Amino acid sequence: MAPSVQTAQIDKVFKALADPSRRHLLDLLHRDNGQTLTALCEHMDMTRQAVTQHLQLLEDANLVAVIWQGREKLHYLNPVPLHEMYERWVRKFEQGRLGALQNLKKRLERDDDDKT
Repeated sequence: MAPSVQTAQIDKVFKALADPSRRHLLDLLHRDNGQTLTALCEHMDMTRQAVTQHLQLLEDANLVAVIWQGREKLHYLNPVPLHEMYERWVRKFEQGRLGALQNLKKRLERDDDDKT
């Protein structure tokens, strides 16, 4: 059975978010939206070509939108796919339950620390 278009798109988003360098690029755009490749490269410890490849994957996942201003290509964060992921994969796990699990985890870790 072939994946639906929506499933294929969400797979691209997960793949894009799996890499720390791409998440860093999204953080940079969140901090200062509408940056050029040159500006983004200043904050990345990799070649310009590698940054371009990461940005292309982010564009393919629709996480980054590009607008040309004259000869400059500006990159903008598109938060819509992240919101869709949140709605589909995170929100359904209620905050109350997550909070209870987090409290339980902290208590158990504290108990382990007391035993050592």
